[in-house]
Amino acid sequence: MEYGFIKVATAIPSVKVGDVKFNTRQIESQIALAEGQGVEIIVFPELCITGYTCQDLFLQQMLLESAETAMMMLLDFTRQLDIISIVGLPVVVGDLLLNCAAIIQHGKILGLVPKTYLPNYREFYEKRWFASAQDLRETTVRFAGHRITVTPDPQIFITSEGAQFGVENCEDVWAPAPPSNKLALAGAELIFNLSASDELSGKHTYLKSLLAQQSARTITGYIYSSCGFGESTQDVVFGGNALIYENGSLIAEGERFSLEPQMRIAQIDIEKLRSERRTNSTYVNAQRNVKYAIRSGRYSVHNIEMLAPFNRRDFVLEREIDAHPFIPHEAEMGVTCEEIFNIQLMGVAKRIVHTGAKHLILGISGGLDSTLALLVCVKAFDKLGMNRKDIIGVTMPGFGTTDRTYRNAITLMGSLGVTIREISIADAVEQHFKDIGHDISVHDVTYENAQARERTQILMDLSNELGGIVVGTGDLSELALGWATYNGDHMSMYGVNASVPKTLIQHMVRYVAESGVDEKSRVTLLDIVDTPISPELTPADESGEIRQKTEDLVGPYELHDFFLYYFLRFGFRPKKLFFLACRAFEGVYDEIIVQKWLVVFLRRFFSQQFKRSCLPDGPKVGNVSLSPRGDWRMPSDASSAIWLAEAESLL
Repeated sequence: MEYGFIKVATAIPSVKVGDVKFNTRQIESQIALAEGQGVEIIVFPELCITGYTCQDLFLQQMLLESAETAMMMLLDFTRQLDIISIVGLPVVVGDLLLNCAAIIQHGKILGLVPKTYLPNYREFYEKRWFASAQDLRETTVRFAGHRITVTPDPQIFITSEGAQFGVENCEDVWAPAPPSNKLALAGAELIFNLSASDELSGKHTYLKSLLAQQSARTITGYIYSSCGFGESTQDVVFGGNALIYENGSLIAEGERFSLEPQMRIAQIDIEKLRSERRTNSTYVNAQRNVKYAIRSGRYSVHNIEMLAPFNRRDFVLEREIDAHPFIPHEAEMGVTCEEIFNIQLMGVAKRIVHTGAKHLILGISGGLDSTLALLVCVKAFDKLGMNRKDIIGVTMPGFGTTDRTYRNAITLMGSLGVTIREISIADAVEQHFKDIGHDISVHDVTYENAQARERTQILMDLSNELGGIVVGTGDLSELALGWATYNGDHMSMYGVNASVPKTLIQHMVRYVAESGVDEKSRVTLLDIVDTPISPELTPADESGEIRQKTEDLVGPYELHDFFLYYFLRFGFRPKKLFFLACRAFEGVYDEIIVQKWLVVFLRRFFSQQFKRSCLPDGPKVGNVSLSPRGDWRMPSDASSAIWLAEAESLL
């Protein structure tokens, strides 16, 4: 397990009902194949050694002894293998016959987990042959050359690298209180399910929904293997379902109704699951009784021996990493953008109703952020039945304003029907420079910030004069980097874009442009999307084009949004952020560039916290937010030393 990833597999072998030798050879071949691909844990279907559909043959001593012999063969086969294998077979324990999962590695049985809930309705009648784990008292048995304690209590298995997993059998997950609930609360990060679920019309969709919900509710990786071709079709058919979930998301899926054996492999991010659990106070509270039960001995914990691996491999990341985690997939783009847009406009609408404001005042620059804020305000006014003319869009040209952004700002406000105010800041800022003795030819931070603060002063004073509120336009990415002038564009009376990242705002504006606005607005919006991102605080170049491009100064927003998402959402350290970013942006940015901007991100994120500590109100729209009132509370004087030290030493 490296970078927090563990490689798991779900396998569906060919079977012949009752032919234990054939079935065992099939299982061995898939174990060998998985071992060769670096799989750390593999799970097979329920009763795969004998076949699930043996029916009354389970009462035959011959079959039961053959299953035990087959287990000894498997143990011998795995003696030199690192992979942990989970296989299903019948096991006699005293007077009971149990439907068990056997966990094996390095030629040893690590544990036997009996099935708890036996289906005995409709086409299922397992109680005819098997007893439930609930019928069992803790017993030590001799099986396949091992002395094993078989218990009805939940069992946790801990690998040599610290990953914790549990096992449940088929019907267990369909129960009102699945064993995996207790297993997860006791610490299991992975749940393996050996199953034999038959195919019925509509059942598959329900099954996937059930597994997704269970994986999400327990914050686990859920690895499911169900019987396939070769089982008896006397009365039912088994389609062979190989499914792997990570916290509710399907990350690997096999082919149903395949005639051939199949195996699906995925890397599950254990670090991500642990981060989710640590930050979920409801989950932590639910663990209290379970932790007491562990201390009192009502849970069995198996520490798998720390054995030197026989076949150490270099780690290779085999799963896709989303380079743009804030941006929805194309199929979901419209629905997601509409949902976020509605969250924003409802936030503004409530603020208007609560304050009794007659006007909204916005600074309109012709850039992405102010454009989205304006669109939201217009729709909020429409929803409240208010006159768009009471929205005051203020364009405030300065020393760096270009014709393109100025023209877009004026055109958009005109086509949307809001009131346009144009107030140049040039004379006021020049006077301010004279007052403080600043040389106007020196284009330093004073030169830039004076313009931003003058614009904010204008907006605030207009709001006082008109009885309105100033709507802020700054976005989540700018807040993360501190790319705002303190008490300048940093300040407003409601920050409508406060939790929308820059990479998503482009898609939000494009969504509005393509979803029914008038043609003039559509053309203007699309041109705004294509305009380079800039604060336009320094003069344009000789041809009148934007000279001061934000991404040249602080780095690509797509990289910073990537760092921001994984840093805040899961608490990943710089080493992992770098590793994932290099994979996600392979062919786009080389390692030197990724490291350079990672260092910049960390340095700015820590140093600019003081701006985030006093943010205006604003609506949360996604899983990542920097509001100091709920989502991110950090001392403004916290040290970034350990994060920067690791980031700077990556190359």
